[in-house]
Amino acid sequence: MSLADHASALPSSLSAAHLVPGPAAALIPASFKPTTKLDVSFGNKAVDLGTFFRAGECKQAPQVSFSPEVAEAEAPSDASYTFILTDPDAPTPDDPKFAFWRHWVVSGLKPGAGAQGGKTLTEYLGPGPKDDSKPHRYLFLLYREPSGLALSKEDVGGEEFVQRRSFKPAEFAEKHGLRLVGVNWMTCAGDGWTE
Repeated sequence: MSLADHASALPSSLSAAHLVPGPAAALIPASFKPTTKLDVSFGNKAVDLGTFFRAGECKQAPQVSFSPEVAEAEAPSDASYTFILTDPDAPTPDDPKFAFWRHWVVSGLKPGAGAQGGKTLTEYLGPGPKDDSKPHRYLFLLYREPSGLALSKEDVGGEEFVQRRSFKPAEFAEKHGLRLVGVNWMTCAGDGWTE
């Protein structure tokens, strides 16, 4: 899917999933237009605006890539980016008291280099919804960093299970001057979940 097609499909997909308006409205303004397409895949299966996965498909960190931003974005040629994977439905969509759950944070990314080229601030921990939970929605967010930003693990929070819950990505982005440039999302259910 091209950036133009992705940008066109994004608002209706977020609306249909009750993310914007909804729990992601503070993260993704209704007027948001991506300036790069955030490509994410688990093995050979791509994340594409709501693709359904089982938890067992997501045990290993996904491949993440993106191209330089479109010219209209006026991004510096040496721009770096921060990537966040978060769950607005923790512990369940019916009781998201631990939203936003922080699954993975990587800073210092460059276009074309993928997540492996950055500095891991939160180690990847794959989605793990319980089998008795409805599928969770997972947001993949890409932010342009301000020039000279040097984030540390302490800026994000601890790695322990309970330290990952109730993360505030909108506040984190605002505090560090991060500008949202790319969004993708998926749904994921436990391996034993049935409708």
